[in-house]
Amino acid sequence: MNIALLTKIPSEVLLELPTIMEAFEIDTPLRLAHFLSQCAHESGNFKHTVENMNYSEKRLLQVFPKYFPTLESTKGYAMHPERIGNKVYAGRMGNGDEASGHGYKYRGRGYIQVTGRGKFVELDKILTEDAVSNPDIIGDKYPLFASAWFWDAAKINKVADKGNTFEVCEQVTKKVNGGKNGLLNRWRYFVNFYARLTI
Repeated sequence: MNIALLTKIPSEVLLELPTIMEAFEIDTPLRLAHFLSQCAHESGNFKHTVENMNYSEKRLLQVFPKYFPTLESTKGYAMHPERIGNKVYAGRMGNGDEASGHGYKYRGRGYIQVTGRGKFVELDKILTEDAVSNPDIIGDKYPLFASAWFWDAAKINKVADKGNTFEVCEQVTKKVNGGKNGLLNRWRYFVNFYARLTI
C-alpha cells in the first residue's frame, strides 16, 4: 500500500497519516480508502475543519427539516449560524438546552465532523489540550486525529472490512453521517482512493 500515490490530499494529512493508520488500525487499503473518502467528502476535500452553520431559509428546510419544517419556522434563524447550531443540536449529544449555547460551541470539528459536547468530553480524555473549553483546537490542530478517533469509537473498520462495493460505502456513510447525504460523492472518492491504494 503506497500512500504516496494519494495525490490531491494535502501534504500535512499525508505526513500524519502513517501515525493515524497505526494508532487506529486503519491499516489496509480497504479501510483507508473508506476512511479517506468519508474525510474528503465531509470536509470539502480536506478544506474545511469546522462545520458551517450559515444556512439560508431554503437550505434550512433541506438540511434540518425536523427542526425547520416550514418557511415560517426559519425566521430569526436563517443566516444566523449561532442560533441555528444552538437549536438543532440542543438537548442531545451531551449538549444542554438551546439557551446553553452548547449546540453552536460544540458544532462539528475535524475532517469527519465530531459533534456534541459528549464527544468533546470523550476526546478530551486522550488529548493533552483542553478540547472542552476550547473546541476549536480540534479543527485547528487535530482534524485528522479526531476523525480517526471517531472512526475507531464507532467501530467503522468492521463495516469497511465488508468490501469495496457501493453497498458497503452506503453502510459506512450511515455510520459517519447518520444518513446517506452525499453518498454518490463519497462513492466516487472511495473508488479513486481504493484504485490508487491497490496499484
